[in-house]
Amino acid sequence: MKIGTIDLGPRPVLLAPMEDVTDIGFRLLCRRMGASMVYSEFVAADALVRMVGKSLDKLRVCDEERPVAIQIYGKDPVAMRDAAQIVVEKARPDVLDINFGCPVKRVAGKGSGAGLLQDVPRMLSITRAVVDAVGVPVTAKTRLGWDAEHKIIVPLAEQLQDCGIQALTVHGRTRAQMYTGEADWSLIGEVKRNPRMHIPVIGNGDITSAEGALRAFGDYGVDAVMVGRATFGRPWIFREIRAVLDAALQGGDTAAALAQATLDSDERLDILKSQVEQSVARIDEYRGILHIRRHLAATPLFKGLPSFRTTRIAMLRAATVDELFAILESIRPLLRDAGTAGA
Repeated sequence: MKIGTIDLGPRPVLLAPMEDVTDIGFRLLCRRMGASMVYSEFVAADALVRMVGKSLDKLRVCDEERPVAIQIYGKDPVAMRDAAQIVVEKARPDVLDINFGCPVKRVAGKGSGAGLLQDVPRMLSITRAVVDAVGVPVTAKTRLGWDAEHKIIVPLAEQLQDCGIQALTVHGRTRAQMYTGEADWSLIGEVKRNPRMHIPVIGNGDITSAEGALRAFGDYGVDAVMVGRATFGRPWIFREIRAVLDAALQGGDTAAALAQATLDSDERLDILKSQVEQSVARIDEYRGILHIRRHLAATPLFKGLPSFRTTRIAMLRAATVDELFAILESIRPLLRDAGTAGA
């Protein structure tokens, strides 16, 4: 699959843009684990135009993580145009992505992100302004529609394509659903089957396993899949998905490929510890630990450990690296005994 001239190979698997998650350290880790392309946290156009330091910090990109996409959001076409130019100048991303899908109130409720599903003319005006302003491939990420009564994605996909985007990511939920219920991939498949669509269609929503990714390609014909929340505390999911997809492409045994790609509990725990270290090195000890806690809380590695609640609370209260690592090391023999390598 190609986005513009960027060749992501067959059946690429992408790391979704996620606020306070997909910083440069996590992006690098996911690339090393097999992600075909990674996306930044979303960046507010208004803040970029005002040269707000915290937003500018999100534009840090290193060559080891490429190909990388920077995602921006906003509701004003002029501000989005100007922000896009700032992003290209400062970050030189391989792809510039427009966020038309964020459902949270502070974004969608103010007319940005998924809020633009209620104002399609403005959405298209923003898209044209950004496409015309930059020389890198522009893509967009959106949802099925605002709510169950307004699932507009099939005609909207064509309209966005006509504005000049070079790939479209569709999350299989409406804004009203937020992140609840099951993602509806049937409409994602309908977008892909539309004979008037010629740009890549990327499916997103509830890809939580290698088997699920394989089904998404087979059942809905998408050009790529994007993985979001399933990466929390589990960046090795890319390694597993890649192994299964490659085996399927070669006509091999996907179950054997998954078994070979699956890391043991020691390796997984070491990856989580490396996440802590890079977060602390990038920020500072206290805030770095705070930043990484959601990964530790969400990781499936600890699932099923007996009487783990007290240890989990202590882990999430740890204020120093030494304290946190002592707790994690105390868990290591429990993981081995419990046989959780396949978690």
